[in-house]
Amino acid sequence: MQGKYSFQEFWAMFFDKIFNWDAFVGSFPNIVSKIPVSLEITLFSAIFGLILALILAIISIQKVPILNQLRLLFVSFMRGTPIYVQLLLTYYGIPLILRAINMNYGTNYNINNISSMFFVIVTFTLNEAAFNSETIRSAIQSVETGQIEAAKSLGMTSFQVFRRVILPESATVAAAPLGNALIGLFKGTSLSFVAGVIEMTAEAKILGGSSYRIFEAYIALAIVYWAINIVFENIISLIERKLEIPNPEEKKKRGLFSNPFDNGGAVHD
Repeated sequence: MQGKYSFQEFWAMFFDKIFNWDAFVGSFPNIVSKIPVSLEITLFSAIFGLILALILAIISIQKVPILNQLRLLFVSFMRGTPIYVQLLLTYYGIPLILRAINMNYGTNYNINNISSMFFVIVTFTLNEAAFNSETIRSAIQSVETGQIEAAKSLGMTSFQVFRRVILPESATVAAAPLGNALIGLFKGTSLSFVAGVIEMTAEAKILGGSSYRIFEAYIALAIVYWAINIVFENIISLIERKLEIPNPEEKKKRGLFSNPFDNGGAVHD
């Protein structure tokens, strides 16, 4: 099918008459201004979610009666329902619960004073806890029992064994999947507009609706997300390298075949 324009002419026409550069470039300042909101949701949800995930993982490993059954139900529900639905349930459910408490106990909790950010952080925290608890559980259980028994034989308490043996080794195993979960959490914050939080995606939606340049606004949004996730990926890779436990055999080989004139080598008299 023969077109009116050649390949070069087609793209020149596209960027001249169809794609609006001014709208594209002008979208960045507004979207970038909402980065702190997205990062706030991500960091708070990640921290609280990690703490709750560790508690859930310990309950699972210890098989705590009743609590373990409740954990199973919670994890199954959170993993089996979309985050979008969970946001709606939190946004409409918490005010209903508070209203019921007010009616039953005669309290006067002001539902309208609850920040939209609260609903979003609660939802993402619970969602992250459900998924990360399984990651942490499997990481803790991957630690060899022989190392744990050896640490106990040295007179370490259970807390010392957990802090000095289990936690460092399980952190090495869990670092990569938890890092991926963090990136997924950051991208998932794009649904926060459901609860009325104006973050990067909501800002792009507002810009596109007001200027009728929706594609330009969303391509700018995609580039901002991409750039931030590249930073996250590099930070996670750095953390993984820091947590990596060197193999004793490899370390021994490096010592045998290392060049004494390298920066890492040392010459002893």
